Amino acid sequence: MLVLVAPGQGAQTPGFLTPWLDLPGAADRVAAWSDAIGLDLLHYGTQADADAIRDTAVAQPLLVAAGILSAAALGDIAPGAVAGHSVGEITAAAFAGVLDDTAALRLVRTRGLAMADAASITETGMSALLGGDPEVSVAHLEKLGLTPANINGAGQIVAAGTLEQLAALAEDKPEGVRKVVPLKVAGAFHTRHMAPAVEALAKAAADLTPADPKVAYVSNKDGRTVASGAEVLDRLVGQVANPVRWDLCMETFKELGVTALLEVCPGGTLTGLAKRALPGVRTLALKTPDDLDAARELVSEHAPA
Repeated sequence: MLVLVAPGQGAQTPGFLTPWLDLPGAADRVAAWSDAIGLDLLHYGTQADADAIRDTAVAQPLLVAAGILSAAALGDIAPGAVAGHSVGEITAAAFAGVLDDTAALRLVRTRGLAMADAASITETGMSALLGGDPEVSVAHLEKLGLTPANINGAGQIVAAGTLEQLAALAEDKPEGVRKVVPLKVAGAFHTRHMAPAVEALAKAAADLTPADPKVAYVSNKDGRTVASGAEVLDRLVGQVANPVRWDLCMETFKELGVTALLEVCPGGTLTGLAKRALPGVRTLALKTPDDLDAARELVSEHAPA
């Protein structure tokens, strides 16, 4: 059984979309999406520097576009389940047929703009904790007023809050944590600081007509599979201000009997977590079109049509 997964913000790097645009029809498709959402994805995916694509309003649509484009290059595949980390949940909603590609891009454009606006209200950020016991780390973060915004499994938690709170964390790590790594993101995503973005996203979602997922859709909220398109959309709205429980998603992959995990472009982050938390599960990250042959082989072995 194959699970198709999509990474979240921070996975993007300068020029990462460039090789994908050489595939037949890819550049035209991305140009059409750019027109639909009022953002030049071609420029940002090929020419913009790291600072430009770190902008939340740019990074999020760029990641969803890359995920959809790279998955389409695999052909008509039938994964047993889909999931995405944070903004990658919108990519996963497109994989599952809950939203069509253009609707997914329009929703993520609204999400990115709204979260960027929310982040501008207070100076906030996020830092990754490497190592340590999750229960000890979560209690320590709460003592400092921080939110465990991403509980990723495999010994990784991401803390979010004000810059002052994160500075205090750097000076006072939880017991057992080896390192605290500041992340290159523009705000405290998946916390109460994003509450203003929820309202904007809810208004955008009200204009959409979601379909029920065609495959098992595993939600960040609690790792549950969601069978209703309306519930998927509700969860996409609420998750911007709620923690990501990727650890619970991976537990569900185990329960579903997943034997292979394929991460769409720009892959790497989620496969790294899976290698540590899902022993015995085959993993592959789509980074460039050079990875497509290996990915198709993995699909043929674990998700035959």
